[in-house]
Amino acid sequence: MNNITRVGVDLAKNLIQVHAVDAVGKVVTNRALKRERFLAWCAELPAGCLVAMEACSGAHHWCRQLLQRGLDARMLPAQFVAP
Repeated sequence: MNNITRVGVDLAKNLIQVHAVDAVGKVVTNRALKRERFLAWCAELPAGCLVAMEACSGAHHWCRQLLQRGLDARMLPAQFVAP
């Protein structure tokens, strides 16, 4: 987990899809996590890791939680998010 530099997050009702890459863009992991496990998984990320997600009603909550844990959480406008 120490080589992860960027994480893309797709928020949903029950599962959260995470896509993590290293500094050169190689995929480290691409998996679905239950909502209850998401913060525990993020706690293992290195400090300052960029975590990006589409701006939605729940994204504000998750960004606050991630910022408190020392991560660089950002929300992206929907028009800039690709499936």
